Amino acid sequence: MNRSVRVAALQLAAHDRAGFSGALDGIVDAVGRVAAQADLIVLPEGTLPAYVLGDAPVDSTAIEAGLARLQNIAAAERTAIVVGAVARDGASLYNAAFVIDTDGSLAGRADKLFLWHFDSLWFAPGERLAPVTTQLGALGVLVCADGRIPTIARELVDAGAVALIMPTAWVTTGRDPQALENVQADLLGRVRAYENDVPFVAANKCGAELGMVAYCGKSQIVERNGTVVAIAAQDRPDVLQATIDFGETHPKRAKLPALSPRPAPAGPPVRVAISFEALGADIDRRLEVLGDAYALSPEDGARLALLDAAIPTASLGDALVADPGGVAAFRAAGYRLICWTTDLAAPWAERLARARALELRVYLVVFDRPQRRAYAVDPDGAVIAGTFDGYRLASFNFDPRKASATLVAPQTDVSEGLERVATLTSREKATT
Repeated sequence: MNRSVRVAALQLAAHDRAGFSGALDGIVDAVGRVAAQADLIVLPEGTLPAYVLGDAPVDSTAIEAGLARLQNIAAAERTAIVVGAVARDGASLYNAAFVIDTDGSLAGRADKLFLWHFDSLWFAPGERLAPVTTQLGALGVLVCADGRIPTIARELVDAGAVALIMPTAWVTTGRDPQALENVQADLLGRVRAYENDVPFVAANKCGAELGMVAYCGKSQIVERNGTVVAIAAQDRPDVLQATIDFGETHPKRAKLPALSPRPAPAGPPVRVAISFEALGADIDRRLEVLGDAYALSPEDGARLALLDAAIPTASLGDALVADPGGVAAFRAAGYRLICWTTDLAAPWAERLARARALELRVYLVVFDRPQRRAYAVDPDGAVIAGTFDGYRLASFNFDPRKASATLVAPQTDVSEGLERVATLTSREKATT
């Protein structure tokens, strides 16, 4: 049964850790102002005390006092609150999201699993992957970069989560100050909702910490079909509010195959031609002119087999690509190039293709039936070549080194993240 839930995502101005005591009253006041109109409030990652910790010892009592003030608001207004805060267990610190239930009690917490960049200077990775049970339902809580590993959200939803909730600190390079970029804010958030058939709510920061970590804003509330119903500006504090449905889900799932490991491709880059149309009898001559080593089209299995002998290549349909675990299974087995023949309508074919390519570091060739078009996406999620109108044979460069480069930030490796999630998933299933 579905239930309507009033959600608020609070986009806060970033504060340095040294300014936490001065910022806390404003944070609590912001929560208090919206609590009467919300069943669930989400605050950013590292709200208590900040995201960039530094080397000074962490004062757990100040964090606990901040949590207690939020618990009082939750109990008074019958509102659940999810807030990013440092958690201490023994000698270890965790980058956590605390979940406060509608009676003010601590329902649980989710510790960040996929540590990003300098996270690992201060934090240990989380050891549990499970939803947090609240009076609103089971919440699939992710912390920031956890949203870049598709199997984390998949496991949370398959374990009963009715919504994905993300305290986050989406950073930006500031490459274009007028359009601050972050792939989660700009693409992956809506993909996580769409592929799991649950709402997605993220609360981010704006501004900068210590003058060296900049945030892109763009906190957002996304419906289960991937539609963004509310999104914040990139450069100022904001309060997003929307009513969304929590309840029965029908996530996109396929039977995942058992795959034998494939060796990683080596050697120099090779050029590959792609066509939505059947390859003509003169294709070899055309490849010679183009300087291409291989050609692919939707119906030419022999040509795909030639490429697969040199570069681990799989041909997949919508069921496996739409499942967050589908392409991930092939990536884990060593495949570096995925050919996808799809019947999905725009814009979801391209969105999913870009998401799968960049989050799993693979090349992906799309044979798009509705648009009668072929295009290629590289491991950075960029469409790098494609056919259109009379241009029926396009070419792209497959670089084995790029497809093997799974380090996406210092100390942050996608392959290690996928392996760790697989281990945690097996452990959770063994204990339930």
